[in-house]
Amino acid sequence: QVQLVESGGGWVQTGGSLRLSCAASERTFSSYTMGWFRQAPGKEREFVAAVTRGGGATAYADSLKGRFTISRDNAKNTVYLQMNSLKPEDTAVYYCAADNRGALRRTQSAYDYWGQGTQVTVSS
Repeated sequence: QVQLVESGGGWVQTGGSLRLSCAASERTFSSYTMGWFRQAPGKEREFVAAVTRGGGATAYADSLKGRFTISRDNAKNTVYLQMNSLKPEDTAVYYCAADNRGALRRTQSAYDYWGQGTQVTVSS
């Protein structure tokens, strides 16, 4: 079973940047598609971004393209989410997730393992 631990969340002003990290316990990390999701207060969890096993393909929520970048380092068993030009509406708990089926997927049900989340707060 894969254990995922997110870090890098915190408080930032509008226009600022944060880089989230998600470290996986599994040595076969490179066999998982990795995704980021977020859940804002009072809202459902939503897809943010995903990256394939080798990092060669990515997918993003349409509203976040150009501001967020997902990447991974399989040697470090870590996936990253670089978030730039942050807005108050980006405030949420951010979760990473692992999917062992390999395809880029945007639905929560496709992911088998989840981290506990890291809080991101963007102030205006």
